[in-house]
Amino acid sequence: MSDFLHLFLGTVTLRPYVFAFLAVYLLAGGTHMGWKRTLFYIPVGYFIAWSSEFSSIHWGFPYGDYYYLHDTMDRELWVLGVPFMDSLSYVFLSYCSYSLAVALLSPNGTARGHFMVLETRAIRRSWQTLVLGSFLFVFLDVLTDPLALQGYRWFLGQIYGYHHPGVYFGIPMSNFAGWLLVGFVLIGTLQLLDRLARLESPPGKMQREFPSVRLLGPILYLSVLCFNLTVTFHIGEDLLGAVGCLLVFYTFLMAGFFTLYKVQNLHAFHIRDHLKDFPELESETLRKKLRELQH
Repeated sequence: MSDFLHLFLGTVTLRPYVFAFLAVYLLAGGTHMGWKRTLFYIPVGYFIAWSSEFSSIHWGFPYGDYYYLHDTMDRELWVLGVPFMDSLSYVFLSYCSYSLAVALLSPNGTARGHFMVLETRAIRRSWQTLVLGSFLFVFLDVLTDPLALQGYRWFLGQIYGYHHPGVYFGIPMSNFAGWLLVGFVLIGTLQLLDRLARLESPPGKMQREFPSVRLLGPILYLSVLCFNLTVTFHIGEDLLGAVGCLLVFYTFLMAGFFTLYKVQNLHAFHIRDHLKDFPELESETLRKKLRELQH
């Protein structure tokens, strides 16, 4: 037990950014999906991620033929040859991808200084959310994996490599195909959890009075992107950073215009549909906006 605690504390001190992102996930997920689903998803998402990595390092599926370097096994927690923090990262990376997909596919509005994501159960569970969330999950890895491959140049450390380097800054295309497949499984799992009534948690006052709290998931997504781009430029990988900036700029430029269109074309039935699925989120802000749209 003492060895486990030593390695776990070593993981926290060696990878504080992972646990900072995880803390944001807990707050974002708790105010979005409810605390029961948010906490339940941690071991479930972790197991799915760990299984995919364990499979790849032994059989080359789904990410391709890669390997882990065990240089930090005496300083941080590993689980059967896979770094604990690596599989744990999939939990918040998949959730923020799912959350951003829901926000992009839902009607949006503004009222009393708040930005509203007027999602419904149908949007949360739709195939469109599954597909978009999975591709957003892969998009994160497009910036993350090339940087992680240069881990010896920053505080991550060199923890893995590919037996056969690929064409995208050393990353093979099989890696992204694997992330897409695992993304489908993880996002699909989040959608499945949304269907389990026993995991329903009543929302708190924060969700009712501050609709903008629903943006914590998308903000977490942007924070991960910004973190990776910052470190990329810090280690002098200017070409990789420039490519990442261009991808992020054009992607979010289109998302921004799409969101602006939704805000300008909000209708009363969008709010009614939202409150039909989430009546407990009814607030004076929503009632005022609904009266405004009905006149």
